[in-house]
Parts: sequence; C-alpha cells; structure tokens
Amino acid sequence: MLSPTWSSSLARRVRALFWLKLIGTTAFTWAFFIAYFELLRSPVHPVHTMPLTPVDDWVAFAPWALWPYMSLWLYIGVAPGLQGRFVNLFVYGLWSLALSLTGLAIFYFWPTQIPTFMHVSDAPGMAMLKGVDAAGNACPSMHVAISLFSAVWIERVLRHMGAPRWLSVLNTVWFVAIAYSTMAVRQHVALDVLGGVALGGAFAWASLRWSPREPQL
Repeated sequence: MLSPTWSSSLARRVRALFWLKLIGTTAFTWAFFIAYFELLRSPVHPVHTMPLTPVDDWVAFAPWALWPYMSLWLYIGVAPGLQGRFVNLFVYGLWSLALSLTGLAIFYFWPTQIPTFMHVSDAPGMAMLKGVDAAGNACPSMHVAISLFSAVWIERVLRHMGAPRWLSVLNTVWFVAIAYSTMAVRQHVALDVLGGVALGGAFAWASLRWSPREPQL
C-alpha cells in the first residue's frame, strides 16, 4: 500500500505546472518529428544500411510488440510529469532538447536504414507503422535513447520520494519492453539499440550530474 506521504507527494508533483507539462511535451514531440521526418524523406548524405548481428537472429518478429513500441508516446510524458518545480522541468527540457538535437545531427551527417528484407507490412498494424515511420534514421535508435533517458529520470524521482520498489521494477520493465519492441517490430537492429543505449545513457548521466536537486514536496 502506498504511504500517505508518498502518495501526496506524487499528487502534488503531477498537479504542479500540469498544463505547461502537457502542452510543452506535446509541442516538443511534434517539433522533433517534423525535423525527424524531413531528414528521413530528404537525406543529404548517402544512406548506410546497418549490418546484422547474431542478436538479430535471436529476436523473432512479434506483431504484439507494436503495443510496447507505441507506448513510448505515453512513457515520455512520465518524467516531465513528475517534475515538481519549474527549474527542474526547465532543466529536464534542455537536456531532452540536447539529446534530440544530437540524434538529429547524427541522422543528418550519417543517415542509416535497416536491411530492406526486414521490412514487414502484412501483419496487423505493421503497414500503418511502416507508412508513418519508415525504417530509416535507424542508428542510434531514438526510441531507445529517449526511453532510457526517461527511465533514469523517473527512477531519480521515485527514489527521492521513497516510492515502493515495485514502481522501480515497473519502470525498468517498461523501458526494456520498449527497447525490445524496436527489434521485434523490425524497426531497428541490435546495433541501433546499442547506439540508443549509448546516446541515452550518456545524456542521462550528464543531466543528473548537472541538474538541480529534487525538491521536497
């Protein structure tokens, strides 16, 4: 059972700057995808095909993995939603922006794609996914990078509030499910996931090192 102290802290954090968080996260996501799809449709440099590894043979295609894959759009709202002060939210936004711009810069100078034979479009939902998010701008996987970045910030808040251990486990499982899904729906290969972990991990480490303390709420 959640303690009153912890649950009240959670409620206050969610209510704080609610509309700014909602509108800001939505606008940020739209702006990122405008730039992302522009680079996807009109690459400036030659597009490189990512090589396969034995890990790609181990991960089978799984149509059900579309659900955790799409859940990223909910997941990325959790970390900013838990920020209790404007300064923490602002710093989180700056680091998220730096992470996103770095990923876009990589896609600009080194555009990549997965092997064409991995494209899957006959399973339910896959045609829609491929039509909206073609399997380009592959490495690093921004799906993995931003979800890892989010997972680290969420864990920071959970620990600060003394949240139940099962919430930390849930947070970890959600991140792992998203990372796995990028390969299971054939949007990324293993090296893309590894690149996303490296990119997201680097920015998560730096952001926590140079960020304000969590407020006592």
